[in-house]
Amino acid sequence: MSGIVGIYHRDGAPIERAFLKSLADFLAYRGPDSRECWVDGSVGLGHAMLRTTHESLNERQPASLDGRFWITADARLDARAELLQELKQRGREAQPGAPDSELILHAYAAWGLACVDHLRGDFSFGIWDARNRQLVCARDHFGIKPFYYAQLGEAFIFSNTLNCIRIHPAVSGRLNDLAISDFLLFDMIREPGATSFADIQRLAPAHILVCNEDSVSVHRYWKLPVSAPIHHKRPSECVEQFRGLLDRAVADRLRTSSVGVFMSGGLDSPTVAASAQRILAGNGPDFSVRAYTEVFENLIPHEEGPYAGLVAEALRVPIAFQVSDETGLWKYLDHQNHDWPEPSHLPCSDGGLAQMRQVAARNRVALTGFGGDPALSCLLSVHFLQLLKKWQFGRTLADAIRYLTAEGRFSRLYVRTRWQRWFASKSQVPHYPVWLNPGLEKRLDLRGRWEALTGATVQNESARPVAYEAIADPTWAALFERYDSTVTGVPVEVRHPFFDLQLIGFLLALPALPWCSDKELLREAARGILPDAVRLRPKSPLPADPLIALLQRPESAWVDWFEADPELGRYVERRSVPKVFGEKDPWSAWIHLRPLSLNFWLRSKAAAG
Repeated sequence: MSGIVGIYHRDGAPIERAFLKSLADFLAYRGPDSRECWVDGSVGLGHAMLRTTHESLNERQPASLDGRFWITADARLDARAELLQELKQRGREAQPGAPDSELILHAYAAWGLACVDHLRGDFSFGIWDARNRQLVCARDHFGIKPFYYAQLGEAFIFSNTLNCIRIHPAVSGRLNDLAISDFLLFDMIREPGATSFADIQRLAPAHILVCNEDSVSVHRYWKLPVSAPIHHKRPSECVEQFRGLLDRAVADRLRTSSVGVFMSGGLDSPTVAASAQRILAGNGPDFSVRAYTEVFENLIPHEEGPYAGLVAEALRVPIAFQVSDETGLWKYLDHQNHDWPEPSHLPCSDGGLAQMRQVAARNRVALTGFGGDPALSCLLSVHFLQLLKKWQFGRTLADAIRYLTAEGRFSRLYVRTRWQRWFASKSQVPHYPVWLNPGLEKRLDLRGRWEALTGATVQNESARPVAYEAIADPTWAALFERYDSTVTGVPVEVRHPFFDLQLIGFLLALPALPWCSDKELLREAARGILPDAVRLRPKSPLPADPLIALLQRPESAWVDWFEADPELGRYVERRSVPKVFGEKDPWSAWIHLRPLSLNFWLRSKAAAG
């Protein structure tokens, strides 16, 4: 979660060290351990260090290799032993205890731009190659680490913190109309390389950027591969392989003495917590895991607290509860203490800020269970239809019997859920808003954009196409950025074991039955580890929507009478926004409150200058 920044004057103009230092100082909230700068004529790199791994305890950045390559990086690498072996085969000796930034430099020295083909993990970095006079920047495969840049004439500036780039005097506050429109349509920017500001770009996940005196080029270096279907002779083989891959993914993301886990009462995050506890418990009493769970006590019916408590008791880990009943509508907005870098639609949530601060009091690293749901998603109708098309009637019958006789299955048939999905009201789905500025709508063809992107699917031939599409969804990068310090302002590095490349490849290759439907793999892997009350629990979404509950309260009536910021009219026809107070349809409420979220951000942006 360290802060990085770099400037390159392509015309050879010298870097002003004092200004670069001011940018590194701005990043101090991200990296409170040390701040350093390096300048060589027309190029300069800055770094604010947050030490989150054993190897980083004596690390210094910007770092150099052979006096030829310099790096500033926010990086945590997976599979370090394999990378060290590959480097050795290329004639480069790196020490096992070398920090991740040094291994990236060795990889660049060994393979040049192809170094990204040998790196796994979470990273964003900038490397100055002195001999070739080029700046090489890259972002990890899933976009877990953010990376922003601006090309301002002959000046090129980059950082993993958007507001850091905005400090540069040549960067204007001009907004990107298409990006703001995307927020109003989708809650996120759908243009991969865009930000909310016209002068600042976002390096998309799995992309590498090369900047030299002549040009700035960007290209994709990786795409989620289609895993070949795998089948195991014995069920125990599949479970053991999963446990091994998960433990390795969690171990790669620990490398620290204590860790927090954002833990629900379901299966994904408790499975991660169990793995972390198993790994750290073997290291001695000075290593610890602590769980953090968000709960509601009065606002809506909620069961996560008791179930998460059962998991914590079984794993013998302490647990802290974050009670969110009094969050209220937009109560988190305090622009003196927090400045959201881009619009964020969180009407009844603080975006996890309170919980992140809770974690930061004891830990610098937190784990999530994100990724389990999409990686194991499947459609049984598709599975059985494929078998029938192949005339595999025996396999069809065997799979149906296996599915219906799994332990606790009859409580997990989800008949009601399936019925609601098949016969849902047309109003219970996202719809195109009626309040967009007509001129903007026409100029950017927003209706055509909405229809194209809401109907877009990823064509693939994977074992379970719905799972592949879910993992490849660009929404994940936006979610990861929301947990980054560029948004939270909290020096906690959030890591996601289920997004380990090797583990993802394994999960996407599994057949729908017996392992993926109803997360049977996690239920089997948790046998004897998690309490059966949790292990066999039916998947349980919230029984009520907190937003709808809040909109029924009298104190929420103000949402229909907010005062519009003058800039809001560029995007929203205020008088066309329907009243939302008392609304009971979740999608209608969510969509029609987006203008209010944008209005809050526009006001805060104006206040921040």
